[in-house]
Amino acid sequence: MSRPKNSLLVELPLLVWLVLVWGALWGDFGPGNLLFGLLLALLVTWVLYLPAVQLSGRFNPLQFLLFAATFVWQVAVASFQVMLVAIVVGPRTRNAVVGVPLRTRSDLLITATGHTMSLIPGSLVVEVDRSTSTVYFHALNVRGPEEAEAFRRAVRRIEAAWIRIMGTREELDALRAEHRAGGTRPSAAIRAPVTAQQQMVADRPAATEQDPGHETPGHETPQEDRP
Repeated sequence: MSRPKNSLLVELPLLVWLVLVWGALWGDFGPGNLLFGLLLALLVTWVLYLPAVQLSGRFNPLQFLLFAATFVWQVAVASFQVMLVAIVVGPRTRNAVVGVPLRTRSDLLITATGHTMSLIPGSLVVEVDRSTSTVYFHALNVRGPEEAEAFRRAVRRIEAAWIRIMGTREELDALRAEHRAGGTRPSAAIRAPVTAQQQMVADRPAATEQDPGHETPGHETPQEDRP
């Protein structure tokens, strides 16, 4: 059975990364150890039958730097918001499983989007449907359809950031057309999906008076929200 292979130029960043990881694991960046690490990297990428990672052939370092800076900040912001929800709301916090259909069909971009969301406190990937590019998240602090839709927008902003960084030309053009139609400015900056004030006791007095096991008529706890 044959499989599509990327060119050496496309796989070069992966080879360099594997060699650096090998040197870091052994704590030895000498020429001999790095050469042996390169041989192992070539064995892994060329000989072993692994799913081919299809790369776009483009990478925008400026967009990546913007993404990295805002990602670190949003991890800190989301950590503080999750702490507030845990302390102030406690067991009354309502969560949901939210399905998010993505634009991209790239396994790499889907993985990058899911991992980024999982690293930001407040959500975790529970399932991926590759046939429809839909990622399902367990999301903190989602009380109803409005919060679920806000969460989807946050995930799609992160996906858009990765498209600007290393998506295909076609994906980038489609994203720009989407932004022109919506009147928004394209940027790889991201925002944390968790919004602590959604469940602050002062903002939702009714939630503090309700028994956790009681639901207001006409309002159901979003145990699972799938499109």
